[in-house]
Formats: sequence, structure tokens, C-alpha cells
Amino acid sequence: MKVRELFLVLASSVTIAILVIAYFWRPILWSFLLFAPLILMGLIDIFQKKHTIRRNFPLIGRFRYALEAIRPEIMQYFVETDTEGRPLNRIFRSLVYQRAKKENDTTPFGTQMNVYRTGYEWMDHSMYAKNNPKDIGKFPRVTIGGKDCKKPYSASLLNISAMSFGSLSKNAVMALNKGAKIGNFAHNTGEGGLSPYHLKYSGDLIWQIGTGYFGCRDEHGNFDERTFHEGAVKEQVKMIEIKLSQGAKPGHGGILPASKNTEEIAQIRHVRPHTDVHSPPAHSAFSNPMEFMRFIKKLRDLSGGKPVGFKLCVGKKQEFIDICKAMIETNIKPDFITVDGGEGGTGAAPVEFSNSIGMPLREGLVFVYDTLVGFGLKKEIKLIASGKIITGFHMARAIALGADLCNSARAMMLSIGCIQALQCNTNTCPVGVATQNKSLMKGLVVDDKAPRTANYHEETIKSFLEMLAAAGLEHPHEIKREHINKRIGMNTVAKYNEIYPYMEEGCLLVEDKIPDSYKGYLQHKRLVSTS
Repeated sequence: MKVRELFLVLASSVTIAILVIAYFWRPILWSFLLFAPLILMGLIDIFQKKHTIRRNFPLIGRFRYALEAIRPEIMQYFVETDTEGRPLNRIFRSLVYQRAKKENDTTPFGTQMNVYRTGYEWMDHSMYAKNNPKDIGKFPRVTIGGKDCKKPYSASLLNISAMSFGSLSKNAVMALNKGAKIGNFAHNTGEGGLSPYHLKYSGDLIWQIGTGYFGCRDEHGNFDERTFHEGAVKEQVKMIEIKLSQGAKPGHGGILPASKNTEEIAQIRHVRPHTDVHSPPAHSAFSNPMEFMRFIKKLRDLSGGKPVGFKLCVGKKQEFIDICKAMIETNIKPDFITVDGGEGGTGAAPVEFSNSIGMPLREGLVFVYDTLVGFGLKKEIKLIASGKIITGFHMARAIALGADLCNSARAMMLSIGCIQALQCNTNTCPVGVATQNKSLMKGLVVDDKAPRTANYHEETIKSFLEMLAAAGLEHPHEIKREHINKRIGMNTVAKYNEIYPYMEEGCLLVEDKIPDSYKGYLQHKRLVSTS
């Protein structure tokens, strides 16, 4: 007998039995309060035509959907090991929580990592270790600003990566910004524009300008100089970042679901409320490298000489090389470049783009650094690494590969209470970080979470500096690729300078010195605007 038929027989039998017993004992009718809803749900399952499981297995089939709904929680809390969780494993998540709360972040009984697996990495230490600064006021900083910059910015080694108001709740934005103010580091606004919540606590801001020009656009969605100038000259805005692409969805543009696009957010972004907002995949203010350089100069002039740079996840190498050529031809250079890895991302992104488009951070960072060195441009341009920067070792690895400083998004979210529920794109974030649901965001108390962001920032930089000291180094710029080792086989270990050989300074400007891997790119002639 099929389950569907069995259910009908049982439902009929129970109903008849209750009615017969009720003839002699009326109180049995109260049992319908239990059985009637179950019978009704089973009948609905049988006659509905949308779900085969429910139609063939009435009532029982519903458990499949219930279990599927709580699968992420079951996996995270009961199934996955400390080293298996994705995107961030429990070891890293716990480390952020502990540092944010200034709790004990040491580990007992040795590493849980398999140190003999292919891909395992470590840093060389020295017999002649140095003392490292314990006072956050003595932590080294990085000055960002080239020859044309009138207002250079002294940046922390670790800052908050781009996350928009809209993607994050107002409470999350305020907690992050207040934390940045406490810890004296920068907070990237994301492409959603300057909101009152970014400005409330006067934390240092990097204003990101995306393809939608949110907060500085006209009624047609084009860049507007007047509204940009009004925002860029604000005291809290320390740098301007032009977003070409991001690691989660390079070449796609941003997505703000209609459920998150409130009246308030729409007013800040200059868009229609309660609609899905898609940023264009490319900018309308420029269409080639020469125009891009002039756009950088325009933003620098409109901002009063503040540092202007751009963010990209590396895609076609030729396009970045063309940008470097344009820098040389126009003598206009960005003050910084943020390299985002294909592994980055905090909000909504199509699965194919998140998984299969965009160069990972390490390869992208090496390519950008080497290309700038090859063209003789690196000395004037600071590099920022972004993409799964969680620990001091992640910072050391990125700086060894060529970064001057780092940005982190997901770790900063964890510091204010994110539990990696993976509901950033549904407006149902249970801890009020990535939602516009007022009842959920009320649970995130700004004054409680802001110091945790500052704590995580301080403790992670301390850890990074301790690693430098253990390696016998006194300053971040001293760490090189040869300090990092990677296992590339059971019995084979290579240093990063062997995996990623250094580029000779200025070699791309001398025909006889151009590496073979670059010759094809440098022969490429792209028509660019010269007006």
C-alpha cells in the first residue's frame, strides 16, 4: 500500500474511531484539536501538485523540508570539525570572537592543522627575535598619497573593507564606524553611498564610488560632480576609492534586494525604494584607460586633493597593464590600489560568479605588485590587500606578497556578532548585522559591539607584529616573499619567492628586459582617448 493511501486509511480510521467513542464519552472530541490539523495538512499535501515529496508522502514529507531548513545550523554546530567550516572555519571564527571580547585566544595541545597536507603554509622565525611594540599608539602606519595628493592619509595596517549601508544594517554600520573611531583605523563605506550612520561617530572613512554612483549620481544614474564634491569634502572622508570590481562578483555589479531597499536607503542612494537595485557592471564616466586616469584626477581635484585610488579583482591582465601604460602616458597616478581576491564577498552574489570568476587574492596581488614594479610605478602607489584577511599570518602573507596594508570585511562582521548564518542575501540575518529588519537589528547594540571591533583590530595587529618580531624583523616593509613557506607536495616545500619570483624594477620599460610572460601583453595596442 502506498504511503498516500495509507495516510487516507489512517486518517479515516482515526476520525471514525473518535466519533464512535464520542457517542459514549463526549470529552474525546477535544482530541480533534491534535488530530484535525494533522489530517488537514496531510490532505493538503495529497491534493497539492507543486511538491512531489509531499504528494507521495503526506505529512511525513514535510520533515524533509524542515530538516533542510536547519541543515546549515546542524552542520555548523554538530557535524563540521574546527578546520572544515566554510567560508570561514570555526578556528578562525572563534579567534575573532575571542579577540573582540579580549578573552584568551591561545590554543592548547598543539595545532589542529595537518602540516603535511599540500598547501600548508608557515613563516620562518629567527634565533634573534626582536621585541615588538605593545602600545597601539606605537603601531606602524602607512602614509597614502602621491605627488599630486594634497591631503595624504596615515592609515592603519588593518582596516574595515567595503560593506554598504543597505547590505548591512544601520546598527552594524554605526558599530563598525564607532569601532574605527576608537581604534583609529579606516572604515570603507562600500558603494552604497555616505549614510548618516557612517558619519555619526566621525570614524575615518574611505568613500567608495561604484558603477551606480550612489550618493553622487544624477536622475539618470550618471556621475554628478556637485553631489560628489559635497560628500568628498566632509572631514570624515579621508580617501576616495573607485570600485571597478569586487571579489564576490567581478564584472557583475552590486545587488541590493528590494526587501532591503527601504525609503531611507533609496534616499541616500538616489534610487526608487522597494525595488531591486542593480549596479551596472561597468562605469559610464569612462570607457578606456586614458579616460580612467582623467577621472581619477577629477575626483582628486573635486575632493580638495585627498588620496584617490581604485579597487579591482584582477581579471584580464591586459586591461591592468593598459591602465599602467595610461599612468605613464598621462602622468596621472592613483594614490592606492585595492586588490580584492575572488574568494572575497559578504553580501549577495550569483553562485557562478562567486565560485568561478575572479583571480584569487594571492595571484592577483602578486600580478598587480609585479606589474607596478616592472613599470617603475610602485613607489608612488600603495597596495591594499582584501580577501579573507582574518589573522596576523594572513596579514603577513599579504604584505610579503606586496601589499602595504590590509582590509577585512568578514572578520569585522564577526567582531560585531555575525555567526556566519549565511543569510546575508535574505534580509533574515538573525543577529541584525546584514538585514534591514528593524526587529532583528535591535538585537545589535552599538555601544556594546563597537569596542569589540576595536579590540579585534588591536589584537590582530599585535599578533602580526609579534610574528614579525619572531622572524627578527622590526617593520612590516621588511617582510619578503622568502619569509613564507608553502608545502607543494608531501616532500616538497617552496618559498614564496620561488613560487612568485620578483620582478626587476623598471624591466617592462626596457625592451631587452621584458619577461617572456609579459611580451604578448606589451605588444598589444589599444586605441585610447587622447583628448
